[in-house]
Amino acid sequence: MSLLPLGVGGKPTIMQQAIGKYRWTICALLFFATTVNYLDRQVLSLLQPYLAERFNWTNTDYANITAVFQFVYAFSMLFVGRIIDKLGTKKGYAWAIVIWSIAAMIHALAIPIGEGVVTILGWTGIAGISVSVLGFMFCRAVLAVGEAGNFPAAIKATAEYFPKKERSFATGIFNSGANVGAILAPLTVPWIRLNWGWTAAFIIMGGIGFLWLIFWFVFYERPEKQKRLSAAELAYINNGEEETTLVASDAVQQKVSWFKLLGYRQTWAFTFGKFMTDGVWWFFLFWLPAYLKAQYGIVDKAVMLPLALLYTMAMVGSISGGWFPMYFIKKGHKVYDGRMKAMLLIAVFPLVILAAQPLGYISFWIPVILIGIGASAHQAWSANIFTTVSDMFPKKAVGSVVGIGGMAGGLGGVVMSKLGGALFDHYKALGHIETGYSIMFAICGVAYLVAWIVMKALVPKYKPITDL
Repeated sequence: MSLLPLGVGGKPTIMQQAIGKYRWTICALLFFATTVNYLDRQVLSLLQPYLAERFNWTNTDYANITAVFQFVYAFSMLFVGRIIDKLGTKKGYAWAIVIWSIAAMIHALAIPIGEGVVTILGWTGIAGISVSVLGFMFCRAVLAVGEAGNFPAAIKATAEYFPKKERSFATGIFNSGANVGAILAPLTVPWIRLNWGWTAAFIIMGGIGFLWLIFWFVFYERPEKQKRLSAAELAYINNGEEETTLVASDAVQQKVSWFKLLGYRQTWAFTFGKFMTDGVWWFFLFWLPAYLKAQYGIVDKAVMLPLALLYTMAMVGSISGGWFPMYFIKKGHKVYDGRMKAMLLIAVFPLVILAAQPLGYISFWIPVILIGIGASAHQAWSANIFTTVSDMFPKKAVGSVVGIGGMAGGLGGVVMSKLGGALFDHYKALGHIETGYSIMFAICGVAYLVAWIVMKALVPKYKPITDL
């Protein structure tokens, strides 16, 4: 019996209505986990204008703090994806959120932690490093280890619970949690800091992850073991899969060598795409509050509305971008071809960022909106590039491949952060920091087209991996 997505006039068929919708409960869990992930990640960038003045940080100091997070995140992604493949989605995701929630909370102790690190370094003869910078570096490193588990686990869960034709849409939905987190953070963190202090912001946001854990353990289980999942929905999830044998547990799956994965062009296409474009998102996430302060004097509560608008736009991009390939797929294109056509059109939109600085003299809302379009395009791109992995690789290798690409994306973030910090300090000393932002915005604008061209050259046609 075939499973048809739509009936006459685009309405769901009776068969589809009988399938069930439990997979969307799992998608909701992934959405909220990603929201928490970005809440915790965003706190420091929102407090940066205040902390930079309090602790006398330069742009390079802040760039070093963010670069430590990105560097550790990058290499953690390589191993975390593999650990999640081994432990299984349920245990792997739980450990990840426990680690990052604790790490988020200990940012409140960054100064005493920094003093301890300085003491240890003093024993080795290293001195003269800022206590606050070292303390936040340590906390960001621990946070990176935990947060690196979010996307490999979420993509793996999506591959387990959704058929290929729905994965980019489901990914777009849960990935939009990144934007919800980025929206909620500027609406809450400045208020908490003004009323209860900067340490309270880290403690409160970090504690939210433990609430999510309760729902995760109650509602998640592998599809073939999930009692809330109907037989019809399980069959629908597995419809069209190249893999015909379901293993009993993640732990007994055959181990896939990293070196073997690196032998596939598909791995390199995903890896290069992540390297080129993840750094753009990191730059937006970590530097926009500093940009609004440096160029327009916008701080504290005044930053709430511009950032909330920008990330609301990004949320729309994430969901609509996840749906976009389905337009081409329904027209008869193969999954990969439809996804690549959608990604090419998405890659054009960030070019509007090139106009952010030339038109910024009119109003700060002009760059906010233009950067919002770029951020929206990034999230649409992200929903699709993640799904190229589950399109082409068997489920047992998804976490590992996402980890490899995530490492590349993190390294791209390190490059963008260090480059930004150096440019901003250089041009600030010359009296026109806006030139530094113009250069960074130009890089952000063209990154996606470059990424798409190389990805398409590496994998010109859809070719799933069947020999792992």
